[in-house]
Amino acid sequence: MIIFPAIDIKDGKCVRLIKGEFDKITTYENSPINQAKIYFENGFNHIHVVDLDGALQGKSVNSNIIKEIVRDVSLKVQIGGGIRTIEDISFWLDAGVDKIVMGTAAIENINFLQIACEKFKNKIAVALDVKDGFVTLSGWKKKTNITAIELIKKIKNFGVSRIIYTDVNKDGTKKGPNLKDTIKLSNEVNIPLIVSGGVSSIEDIKKIKSLKLHNIEGVIVGKSIYDGDIKIKELSELI
Repeated sequence: MIIFPAIDIKDGKCVRLIKGEFDKITTYENSPINQAKIYFENGFNHIHVVDLDGALQGKSVNSNIIKEIVRDVSLKVQIGGGIRTIEDISFWLDAGVDKIVMGTAAIENINFLQIACEKFKNKIAVALDVKDGFVTLSGWKKKTNITAIELIKKIKNFGVSRIIYTDVNKDGTKKGPNLKDTIKLSNEVNIPLIVSGGVSSIEDIKKIKSLKLHNIEGVIVGKSIYDGDIKIKELSELI
């Protein structure tokens, strides 16, 4: 199982939100590039990077910082936030990003997602950000009337490389991931799933591993690392 330490970037800094609310934001001392180097030095192979300004504005805002991470740190980077066009995807893949995470653009225009998956095989991931059972968009600000399972059924044959499932109500709370709905989603689709939101301890990660679901590919860990609840060295032992 892949462990993805998270780097969320806003105004050029590492931040974490609680339940996706931008008025509940914590800014951390380490720069995004230094944080990425710490992960690399501790043996991690992958990181999950989100341009939060990009998610809000619908275009890349912190691209220079993210390009620096990709260029200077030998990690497989999956990136989301503000990626809305074929040109955006090409830009990031040419820059050396491993996977492109699409949310708003993919869900508002399913045909665009299908075209992207066909053009960039095994490179497109979908961010499934769910609040109170429904998919959210635009930096979690816009709630749709689409359920997670409805969306998965629509896209299951597109060639999506992975789905990043985040329970927005859990994200940043450190109250444990939503395993009940993770299991439900896993039963609906063969696409690899990444669990995100609420991971609070090493025990949470072991619990996810113990589910032994055929398509759980990994877990994203964010706030618990930054706040020191999960020690990076201890986490790296699970890689």
